[in-house]
Amino acid sequence: MTTAELMYKPFRRHPALFKGNFSKEWLHRDFAQISKAFENAKNVKDYRDLIPEGLLRKETDGVYSFNAFGDAFLGMFNEEIDNFYEVSTRENIPVRRPNSMNNYGVIVNEIGMRPLITSFQQQYLVPLSRHLFPVHASRFDGHHSFIVRYRAGEDLGLDMHTDDSDVTFNVCLGEEFAGATLSFCGMFGAPDHRRHVHTYHHEVGRAVLHLGSRRHGADDITSGRRSNLIVWNHNYAYRSKGVNSWDRDAHYEREGGRPSPVCLSHTHDRDYEAYKELPEAAKERHRRPWCPPPGYEYEGYPDGDGS
Repeated sequence: MTTAELMYKPFRRHPALFKGNFSKEWLHRDFAQISKAFENAKNVKDYRDLIPEGLLRKETDGVYSFNAFGDAFLGMFNEEIDNFYEVSTRENIPVRRPNSMNNYGVIVNEIGMRPLITSFQQQYLVPLSRHLFPVHASRFDGHHSFIVRYRAGEDLGLDMHTDDSDVTFNVCLGEEFAGATLSFCGMFGAPDHRRHVHTYHHEVGRAVLHLGSRRHGADDITSGRRSNLIVWNHNYAYRSKGVNSWDRDAHYEREGGRPSPVCLSHTHDRDYEAYKELPEAAKERHRRPWCPPPGYEYEGYPDGDGS
């Protein structure tokens, strides 16, 4: 049990969120129907043969969205997280950053919600993910689950990146906001790795599901506040085969052309300044861009790339 979990335990609002049973009643009716259809499905080539049209939306190849949580769960979960923010400030509860890039939010595993998320993962995410991503999601045996928060004065957006996950579940919890879209690019190391393929618009209660090795980034919020629950699902059997997306030498192909401006990363890309001016925050830190690796540059790659 973490220090944060021990300190927060007396202040919990909803004890059900800290037990290892994610109630089916908390699902949106769409996801309940999707989950039931895939639970015992075998040898089904097309998910559209199992569920009514429109329940599972294909945003682009390898990126899917669906209504995940009902209003009752969203209200309860958001109330608990807001309570944690208030209590952690008042009681000086240590709160770690959600990941290496986001500055605001909380790792829900570390405040006592790991059993809840594990139950949700195993009961509801595994059946669907296994069908959509049979290699990466042959099983899930771990997760890193956290809240991210975007608003003025805090994080506005998130630079282009890939996730430390095999399959990523990302659901919008609220609230009212403008902007804050999610831009998707190609798969890590592919010739079109840095080419834009789709922009996803968040809807409260709706989740997007994709491989962690797909490059994506959160576009800046322009007003309001957006909070998301993100579950990085891990398949350690898959990872043990040495196929992790961040193994650059083994998984990078020569780029097929110039990158889409929206797909550029000021953290990772050597040629960023050939297309865009660095954000002020990036100018103030020591950058170690690596992408594309030397020898894998596209034809016409600019000289003086800033690496």
